[in-house]
Amino acid sequence: MSSTGLESLEHTVQLTHIWINELDERLGWNSKARSYRLLKAVLHGLRDWLPLNEMADFGAQLPGLLRGAYYEQWRPAITPVKQRTKEDFLARVDHAFNRDPLPHTGQAVMAVFELLSNKITSGEIEDVRNSLPEELRTLWPEHYAAPGAAPGAAPGAAPGAAPGAARR
Repeated sequence: MSSTGLESLEHTVQLTHIWINELDERLGWNSKARSYRLLKAVLHGLRDWLPLNEMADFGAQLPGLLRGAYYEQWRPAITPVKQRTKEDFLARVDHAFNRDPLPHTGQAVMAVFELLSNKITSGEIEDVRNSLPEELRTLWPEHYAAPGAAPGAAPGAAPGAAPGAARR
């Protein structure tokens, strides 16, 4: 493998760690494995709730390792799922935590949605939110802006970044 290929691989590993560390900090869990499991469960829920084109557009913005986790065990013939209620989504996330249940699944999912809003372009987040059932959107703040972001900045934009620029 060329050194460029290795650098790319190292970069996606680094990005994945950053995302998991930020989620773990946001949740206050001090368990990166548990935070990763939550992130993966929510990503799988989104993948299976979104229309095919939107699901692919969203997946394209994930770091390579998380994109792989996102598509893991995907069965396109059964997506999007028919029962797309908020309760079904939360139950699906809860299923990933059968042995160590989440005390507040809705709050945990909200933390993942906030992380995604901080990492994915605002236009894509808007498209994803609008593709979800209205009751599920209540867990995903419409105009989430990262703490310290300039007023009017695009969600996920780094302070001082150009409008529409998002950090990964």
